[in-house]
Amino acid sequence: MERTAAAAYGGKMKFLGALIVIWLVIGGVAAWQRGYFGGAPGTCAEAGTIALTVVAGPLNYMGANPQISCELPQPSQ
Repeated sequence: MERTAAAAYGGKMKFLGALIVIWLVIGGVAAWQRGYFGGAPGTCAEAGTIALTVVAGPLNYMGANPQISCELPQPSQ
């Protein structure tokens, strides 16, 4: 019985891993279609928007348009 349970658990984990990879690839395609990979991001807001678009995955095709706004702290004088 243990061998069957371990095989079932391993199968579920492989499926979950494949699902996560597919999700992120779809998000990467959405970011690419929006032109986010044309150059290096100039601000933390641009980098955050790219990352959030990739993580949002297929939600981008259902109307999600994630945007991040942030400011890095400036060094004291």
